[in-house]
Amino acid sequence: MYKVKTLKKLALLGAIEGPVKISSSEFATHTDTSSKTAARMLKQLEDEHLIERQLVTGGQLVLLKENAVDLLKNEYADYQRVFCKDVPRIDLLGIIITGLGEGKYYIAKDGYVSQFQDKLGFTPFPGTLNVRLDDMSAELREKTDLMQPFIINGFNDGERTFGGGKCYPVEIGGIKAAVIIPDRSHYPEDLLELIAPVKLREKLGLKDGDDVKITVTAQQKCE
Repeated sequence: MYKVKTLKKLALLGAIEGPVKISSSEFATHTDTSSKTAARMLKQLEDEHLIERQLVTGGQLVLLKENAVDLLKNEYADYQRVFCKDVPRIDLLGIIITGLGEGKYYIAKDGYVSQFQDKLGFTPFPGTLNVRLDDMSAELREKTDLMQPFIINGFNDGERTFGGGKCYPVEIGGIKAAVIIPDRSHYPEDLLELIAPVKLREKLGLKDGDDVKITVTAQQKCE
């Protein structure tokens, strides 16, 4: 628990946007601890590869690493589910593009299909719909990281290992679908890959270059 609290204090000081210079004694005032304890906490976070730390005159430069930011986002998502009143909705706008054609192979794997059925409530059509977001929507996409995703676990089929990922429920043209993001994805931020129980191109009469709106919703209603 100390990790989340300490990372939160660093984030509030600006250590997500860029390196923050702070001494152990200064950080102690933010964490209500002694300078020695504050220094030890920072060292532990560095040892656990949650922060980058560079010692400089008068203190140290501290920057949160990506996995630390993810940890805080997950914590935020949990509190959002506890306290929020309404289901967050984000509308993303983009155009249809042709993908690499790899989705059909991976999505049809039994190790994925069973998880999609269990967690998304549908068996996906063996293929994906690729959408290139406009500039504003590409920025909004980052907010989907603040929602609780469905985790898709990796597996081994006896011949090779397949990686995991996460899914965010969406709607497109009134059809329930999901954005799928592999853990080892190198996709640009403006690209979305969608799965659905139907072939979306045919069902919605879509072709390359068509404008589409994708509505991202939270995994469940807040109580």
